[in-house]
Amino acid sequence: PRGECVLHLPEHHGEASRGAGLRIATEGLEDFQRELIAKGYKYARPGIEEMPWGRDMTVRDPFGNRLTFTMPA
Repeated sequence: PRGECVLHLPEHHGEASRGAGLRIATEGLEDFQRELIAKGYKYARPGIEEMPWGRDMTVRDPFGNRLTFTMPA
């Protein structure tokens, strides 16, 4: 869990479709990005993209699920 957000994502065949995409509204996107990068995960070093609606940071898990954390402009 992170704050009030709890996610249960599939990792086993037959549980659900892999490759799900979720958009999660958040605050403090830059702090969250720094926290992830500081952990030193080889494949979780996300960038922040400027979008017309605000800023997005996408993280993919090892099972192909895509979590996009978004902060409105």
